[in-house]
Amino acid sequence: MNLLIVESPSKAKTIEKYLGKGWRVVASVGHVRDLVPESGSVDTEKDFKPKWQIMPGKEKQLKLIIDELKKADNIYLASDPDREGEAIAWHINDILKARNVLKGKNVYRVAFHEITKNAIVEALNNPRQIDNNLVDAYLVRRILDYLIGFGISPLLWKRNLGKSAGRVQSVAVKLVVDREKEIDKFIPKEYWSVAANCNFNKAEFYANLVQYNGKKIEKMTIENKSMVDEILSNIPTPVNGEVSNIEKKKVQRHASAPFTTSTLQQEAARKLHFSSKRTMATAQKLYEQGFITYMRTDATNLSAEAVNEIREYIEKEYGDKFLPKQPNIYITKSKNAQEAHEAIRPTHFLDQEVKLSGDEAKLYDLIWKRTIACQMTNAEFDSVSVDIKIKNSLFHCVGTTRIFDGFMKVYIEDEDDEKESNDVKLPVLNMGDSVTIKSLKSEQHFTQPPARFTEASLVKKLEELGIGRPSTYATIMSTIVDRQYVEQDKQHRFHPTTAGWVLVSYLSNYFKDLVDVNFTAKTEDTLDDVSNGTRDKLSSLKAFWNPTKDTIDSASKVKTTDIIDKINEFMNFHLFKESNDICPKCGGKLGIKLSKFGPFVGCNNYPKCDYTMKLTNTTETAENQEKTDEVKEKDLGENIFFKIGKYGPYVTDGVKNASAKKYTVDTINLDIAKDLLNNDKKKVEPVILGKNPDTDKPIYYYSDGRYGPYISSNRVNISVKEQPNLNEAIDLINNKKPTKKFFKKKA
Repeated sequence: MNLLIVESPSKAKTIEKYLGKGWRVVASVGHVRDLVPESGSVDTEKDFKPKWQIMPGKEKQLKLIIDELKKADNIYLASDPDREGEAIAWHINDILKARNVLKGKNVYRVAFHEITKNAIVEALNNPRQIDNNLVDAYLVRRILDYLIGFGISPLLWKRNLGKSAGRVQSVAVKLVVDREKEIDKFIPKEYWSVAANCNFNKAEFYANLVQYNGKKIEKMTIENKSMVDEILSNIPTPVNGEVSNIEKKKVQRHASAPFTTSTLQQEAARKLHFSSKRTMATAQKLYEQGFITYMRTDATNLSAEAVNEIREYIEKEYGDKFLPKQPNIYITKSKNAQEAHEAIRPTHFLDQEVKLSGDEAKLYDLIWKRTIACQMTNAEFDSVSVDIKIKNSLFHCVGTTRIFDGFMKVYIEDEDDEKESNDVKLPVLNMGDSVTIKSLKSEQHFTQPPARFTEASLVKKLEELGIGRPSTYATIMSTIVDRQYVEQDKQHRFHPTTAGWVLVSYLSNYFKDLVDVNFTAKTEDTLDDVSNGTRDKLSSLKAFWNPTKDTIDSASKVKTTDIIDKINEFMNFHLFKESNDICPKCGGKLGIKLSKFGPFVGCNNYPKCDYTMKLTNTTETAENQEKTDEVKEKDLGENIFFKIGKYGPYVTDGVKNASAKKYTVDTINLDIAKDLLNNDKKKVEPVILGKNPDTDKPIYYYSDGRYGPYISSNRVNISVKEQPNLNEAIDLINNKKPTKKFFKKKA
């Protein structure tokens, strides 16, 4: 008997069908062990020794694994083919060793990048040992994140500065805040353009003014209306111009590389309006069903077998003209391409019927088209540029005509491609031809501030900076929103909240390395070096922790008043750019104040002056909430409804209900509702926050209480808005008396 252990139950079912008799496939359901969530779980004095605990709810999975292991001779650890997957295999193996259940058993590590029978059989025929370098890289990453969390977060809680400060998430929030600072300080500049409405043999087209009175006209040359009026008054129309120059050339456009994790998230956001989290959840389902290869990768190459299938398909469906003589090769741009060895692609291209619906069908179609297009010939264009000269001016125009579709027959990616795919045709012109300029058109413009980040553009920026890795992007995006450091408007653009501003201003002043993009990118490089075996775990941890600990010690001694002064200095322009910082009540100076209920603006003459001003964020969140409150019910189809009840939004099929607190009438859909109803069957296990030193009883956090989240210990229950840290939970529990209903009546 052979036992194969994977991460996902869906994957387990798919693989067990392939393997058949003699095999049992079970799932760990992700990680089974993690650091104990309390101070001191990493002993920095003893080579960073970690203190592990079985994660809440995972003993059941481990029992299932051990029960099946008793019947097996060979155990294959087949968690995902990346750093986290290697860590899961290591954790399971370590736990089973400690419980003395591996005697007489053969343990192998196998990894496959697609869930097809051939790929699985090949992996099983070529097992290996657990890669200790990958495990060490995971340990460095997990320990660093823990040390930052338990080193810096208490400083934030103590002074009401924020909820937590993650190593990568903090940089993402700073990028959003820095962009907002640029927008705050941006001053638009006026400029004008002038274009000629031209006519030649009854064909009309426009040409832009590029030279006037011997001076080159560039984007910002014409600064105001008076300059425009002077130009228009000196070029009377209609007037005849002469074609003074013609340039003709053929232009080719190459297909984009197949998808990596980052480019898939960016393109799904642009074309399908998916969030990073939604994209990755959908891709995970496609992978587990065997439709696509592993979805966490920064490699752009394809296997020879896949390329041959793609080329065969192109030849069969589109013909020789669309098939290049040699396969197109794409070089991975990432400096340290991670563990997965292929781009994201469909697992089959020939004679495979795929029945999908909803998000899965949309994302699969996107992946399919991008993969096919990447092995097709270039698109070809004829480009013609023409200069039309009159006495004191020169006008220029460009026309393009697509003469061969190439890969655009299947897939058009970016906006430049889309614009170029819409032909801009000019009449056939020759040198010396007379062109009538019928009229001139002037247009006022203003320079635009830098665009706010969307999920797609922020992921792209992080990738460019070398921050984060394929497996982390979706988590980063959801974390900074969930912790309310940023909000998204109707166009899905990120706006920093006041809490985000406060966090970044504090970290920028007292933990510069933590939010420095170069420092964070170097940390990622260090993790890659550990993965590759070129750097050891212990020296990497020491190099990071020793200076960080000194910084934490130094920051803990700073007075709160000094911190607030620094935050005010950082935020002053943002807070008062449209007003002033003078108190309207007493004439004192206004500034940011901190409280357990969040930042607010107050007067520095407090307590003599009690003037305060509530801070609101700049997104349309409130507007969206009003819209949600107005619409009490929405029919999603298949007899499933979205409703607003006494305790907030929920979905129902008439038999059972499921909470939908994260959704509005605009964001909910049938597929999401089905997932919520299906997942609602599973009871969420409580999180153990730690022990109450006064009672020596554990404190539990429940996220799924009837009236929302709550904490419980020793017969005391207290409602909370979110998961508190241990110290906060102890204070709440110890300051409330047990409710009578929890005591048994005396006989």
